[in-house]
Amino acid sequence: MRKVGIVANTAKEKAGEVTKVLRKWCLDHEIEVYLDKGVAASIGAGYGYDRRQLAVRTDIIAVFGGDGTMLRTARAVREFPIPIVGINLGGFGYLTEVNLNEMIDAFEIFRRQGFRTEKRMMLDVVMESGGEVVKKRTVLNDVVINRGNLSRIVEMETAVDDCYLNTFKADGLIVSTPTGSTAYSLSAGGPIVFPQHDSIIINPICPHTLTNRPVILPGGVVIRVALWSKGQGATVTLDGQIFHTLKSGDVMTVRKSNYATLLVASPHRDYMEILRSKLGWRGVTSGMIRPG
Repeated sequence: MRKVGIVANTAKEKAGEVTKVLRKWCLDHEIEVYLDKGVAASIGAGYGYDRRQLAVRTDIIAVFGGDGTMLRTARAVREFPIPIVGINLGGFGYLTEVNLNEMIDAFEIFRRQGFRTEKRMMLDVVMESGGEVVKKRTVLNDVVINRGNLSRIVEMETAVDDCYLNTFKADGLIVSTPTGSTAYSLSAGGPIVFPQHDSIIINPICPHTLTNRPVILPGGVVIRVALWSKGQGATVTLDGQIFHTLKSGDVMTVRKSNYATLLVASPHRDYMEILRSKLGWRGVTSGMIRPG
């Protein structure tokens, strides 16, 4: 680890302060530091770089913030196999695995022993209207069709690999990666899927028919959803951050992307402990099944 890039959500109160701390630690250990444009301007550190430039110049990118900042960074650098480590600035984040009080200790471990990465699948989303492609995007968490402010449910005719699955009549539909299974899909009653799985989750939001349940599909399938809705159509949200309006008759195609995100695993805890912490599980082990 010889070159570190730093991205921060400058709207967070501690972002500038903790950026300076990590930057100083890196320079004290003869590690080059490259700052995102926004954080460079916020701490008066001179020239900054966009996130794609950071991916080219560095060995690892440290992201200060929450899951939203991580998702933006992952999409921006998706073309580059750059490891990303999320440092939590106090929010409820599954992707920011390193707590702020562990930051320096974690980077000491990275410097001396290296780091372990987890490959997280992404989804390519294509939206068509009148047979023409109107938007293409790649997401790490999910793509959501939502009725928005409409009072009526929407109908979403769904096919998997050109085989008809179901016409969901619901408030919306979530198509999620395993990484995104702990985001909106979890709130809508979906399953927790471990991020190592190569799978895609379809989860209807408040379905009109109670037998419509979440479905876990193999990662290699192609999902096509045609919207049938009277009135103003529906809203598509990508990773909770990018918005697009679908009209009745528009089609959305979702498939596994050739891009993937490399997340740096916490050196202090495994995924089981992260789940217990984020979900507030309070069970106590007897020690009988603890390894070793």
